Amino acid sequence: MNLREHRIPADTFSDLSAGGGGVAAARLLAATQYSKHVLLVRGVVDTARAAGHPQADDARRGYDILTAVQAGHPEAVDAVLRYPAVGAWARHTVRKLSEPGAPAVPAQLGALAVAAALRSGTACTVEVPVTDGTITIPSVGQVLVPGGAGRATIRCVPEGAEVVGDGFRIEISPSSDGGTPGWRPLRALTADADGRRLRVLVDDLDPWRMPGATALSGRLNATRLAYWQSTLDSAWGLLSRHHPAVADEVATVISVFAPMAVENAGQSSATSRETFGCVALSEPPDGCSLAVTLAHEVQHAKLSALLDAVPLLEPDDGSRHYAPWRDDPRPLGGLLQGAYAYLGVTDFWRRQRAHEKGKAAVLAGAEFAQWREAARLVSGTLAGSGRLTAAGEVFLTGMITRLDACAAEPVPDEALALAREAGRLHRDRWIERNG
Repeated sequence: MNLREHRIPADTFSDLSAGGGGVAAARLLAATQYSKHVLLVRGVVDTARAAGHPQADDARRGYDILTAVQAGHPEAVDAVLRYPAVGAWARHTVRKLSEPGAPAVPAQLGALAVAAALRSGTACTVEVPVTDGTITIPSVGQVLVPGGAGRATIRCVPEGAEVVGDGFRIEISPSSDGGTPGWRPLRALTADADGRRLRVLVDDLDPWRMPGATALSGRLNATRLAYWQSTLDSAWGLLSRHHPAVADEVATVISVFAPMAVENAGQSSATSRETFGCVALSEPPDGCSLAVTLAHEVQHAKLSALLDAVPLLEPDDGSRHYAPWRDDPRPLGGLLQGAYAYLGVTDFWRRQRAHEKGKAAVLAGAEFAQWREAARLVSGTLAGSGRLTAAGEVFLTGMITRLDACAAEPVPDEALALAREAGRLHRDRWIERNG
């Protein structure tokens, strides 16, 4: 598992600061995240051994199988190591292994080895832990284990695998539709438009798919999954036709949807710095809503990956500030994330308003006006904070330059009035709530 040093070229950094970057920047950022995952997975092995953890030998065996599979099928191991939940699990495990007595399951590395073996058709036998009656095979699926077993054996062959333990045997296959008792595969959504393809896994199983999220949904049934597919088709067609640069970034960066339960009207979405490539989102009401959500969340993903390579802010000083898209006061790091995401949203509506007519055009213009002003306001807060690094100053300057260019574009009076009223109402409610 080879690593290399990652540097962000000046022109790429400049493109990212203006909200873009394109496929080249997205691939570079994805490469930094892959290297992080490789280091974290290796860290599980080394930290377990150093801590004298009882599963240290199991973790080492899983790692050795990954290494053996990689020799002949590097693409299979790469796909597993890039999987968003793998990074979150490995980071948590390394942290817990460093805390005496804290619960950790480094033997889960065996399940990563199974995932690579299934992807590559490699024959091997792996001992894996059972957690709360399940074996999670990252990027592949989940096995439901009966009887309260704590461990199981998975025998992989080119056609699939079998899971055996005390009194049970379960057959699994990466291509199964879920009809095998005890086996729940992850399912994929695909969309094609204008020569562009998006493929995402719907992860409604892995416990590490979005750490800290409390509103994740359970397993989607066939009807709901079909609705997600039709909505993605609509969203992808819109992005490919009218926002091709965003579509290319989304296809490069986003590989997993983690469905969220619907809590309120509208749509909720989130990304995590721990799970690059995964977007948690509630069921989208329509294709346009999903398209703007993807434009929003790909910005978060890019910035989170960039922050792993280039610090833009000094450590949090405890100050909290107004953000026109949140009901709670936000730290400076949250302001930077939000402003960058809404820079992407602003550009989305700048382009989209040209493709709408009548009332829809007015509403699109209002969205454009509202978010360009909101992102510029927060950028000003960041500029005056005194907490930006030298690189952060350059990055924010690029954001402000782009937002000021958007501010110079004319907006019809009706749309402008709607935007200003929405901004005023939000700030009034925020002050009432927070003082």
